[in-house]
Amino acid sequence: MERRLAAILVADVVGYTRLMGQDEAGTLERLSAVRSKVIQPLIAQHHGRIFKLVGDGLLAEFASVVDAITCAIEWQRTLIQGRVTSDGKKPLSFRIGLNLGDVIVDGDDLLGEGVNIAARLEAQAEPDCICLSEDAYRQVAGKVEAEFEDLGNLELKNVDQPVRAYQIALSGAVQPAGVTPTPSSSLKKPTVAVLPFHNLSGENDQEYFADGVSEDIISALSRNRWLMVIARNSSFAYKGETIDVKKISSQLGVRYVLDGSVRKGGNRIRIAAQLIDAASEKQIWAERYDRVLEDIFAVQDEVTGAIVAAIAPELDKAEQQRATSKKSGNLNAWDVYQRGMWHLYKRTKEDLTEARKHFEAALSQDPCLSLACSGLVDAYYYEVVLGLTDTPAENCERALRTARMAVELDPDDAAAHCAMGKARIVSREHENAIPDLKLAIELNPSLAWAHYGLGAAAVFLGNADDAIPHLEGAIRLSPRDQHMGSYMVRLAEAYLLKHDYPLAIEWGRKALQQQGFQWSRYAVILAGLGYSGRTEEAARVFGECLIHRPDFSVSMVRRCHLYTHAPALEHYLDGLRKAGLPE
Repeated sequence: MERRLAAILVADVVGYTRLMGQDEAGTLERLSAVRSKVIQPLIAQHHGRIFKLVGDGLLAEFASVVDAITCAIEWQRTLIQGRVTSDGKKPLSFRIGLNLGDVIVDGDDLLGEGVNIAARLEAQAEPDCICLSEDAYRQVAGKVEAEFEDLGNLELKNVDQPVRAYQIALSGAVQPAGVTPTPSSSLKKPTVAVLPFHNLSGENDQEYFADGVSEDIISALSRNRWLMVIARNSSFAYKGETIDVKKISSQLGVRYVLDGSVRKGGNRIRIAAQLIDAASEKQIWAERYDRVLEDIFAVQDEVTGAIVAAIAPELDKAEQQRATSKKSGNLNAWDVYQRGMWHLYKRTKEDLTEARKHFEAALSQDPCLSLACSGLVDAYYYEVVLGLTDTPAENCERALRTARMAVELDPDDAAAHCAMGKARIVSREHENAIPDLKLAIELNPSLAWAHYGLGAAAVFLGNADDAIPHLEGAIRLSPRDQHMGSYMVRLAEAYLLKHDYPLAIEWGRKALQQQGFQWSRYAVILAGLGYSGRTEEAARVFGECLIHRPDFSVSMVRRCHLYTHAPALEHYLDGLRKAGLPE
């Protein structure tokens, strides 16, 4: 068996299946042109050879890592520059993985772990970027002009040991024609460093518990694919040091820092955590968790889940605030997406229209931004459930199509599968939504909307007992979520199904106190009041709702609600009639 050391480059087209679905002939023509005019000449120029073509991708071998990385950089820069002066056709975007490793020679083909690692790194690379192993990085550091981002240790499929990896993000990589390129650092996802939690117990045997909490948070936060989490080895380098947020931010290149402490006393333990915006050094979230220490691992899992679920929406809010405060002429795709989210949560007809425009603009800048697809699904969803569109069937079709695009762009993203669940729910395919939402929870157990989605599907199917645990779980997971009004109104409707009208009214009123307008918050209160015989109070609530929705009526609720269980819907509508609503 012949073996040798080689630099292996693996590349493929981002979103190839979607591009083929939209324009098969044109995509094949562009891929053939890029291969013949750009890729093959560059590989030959840098003394490499293509040893395998796989559909939209290829594998190439180089004797020198420096030649391989130089070829990859010129490849990406050439295509990016061509995109800026594009003729309007959909551009091709590539991911590239590069590894230096031992390979097995099989005729003209190469096999072995050296090839496998390069392929797995290619899958980890962001669009228009190059992801390389530490072995390759050591050979090229200081020899090529490029900015390397340390990705930490990555768990790669079918690779026994974690692989330290680095990424090169080329300046202007996601800018469309007519947009001034911005530095690559401004294009990155928000980045957070989880520092080792301090052991304040005075007991050395609690050190492992404090470290365990930090490690679990790092692991769990990493499941949010819109967030870049610094690897454990890098953040734990600050263990035992006095915290200097500015210094840590500069050295690790992070926007946010999570710090915390653990204190044990008797059979009780207190875990405190705070999230800090590194630029302003302001605290944007803090919480304290007191627990009885019966099963230390159960406590560790419970508190980790609570912290991660609380942090994600707070980071989302901070990113929206940061994006809306920037000047409009200096926005990258991520900023545009966050502006869309800011409009989305207002849930007026005008704001949902603006949200869609922002998500579409973000996708025009970065066609591979899966989260912008998920945001579009949200906008279509709310326009239907709030009764703000004249074409609900068209919205449902667009939501399903866009959700499929999100899943195709990132099959491992929980938010993408959650978007598919939303699209199926708004299309009244509740049974079909359940597998999508369960998969989203498998990928990210802390994703509150996926838990809510399971509860909402159960409500619309008339299964109150199945719905309540999921809805309560969503509220418990993310107590300051911007979707909280939706979580609470569905819980109110679940209690309405159970004929527990006091609780239905109570949760409906709690929902009214949350951000954004939803007519269903008024509707569930009115149905509860109707069944309780409180008609005078119902008249006041109905008057408040008419200010926002002059067309509010029994027929409007019938048209807009997502129930597919006829008895459940009729029970709801009868309550509204008893409250005095017109047909």
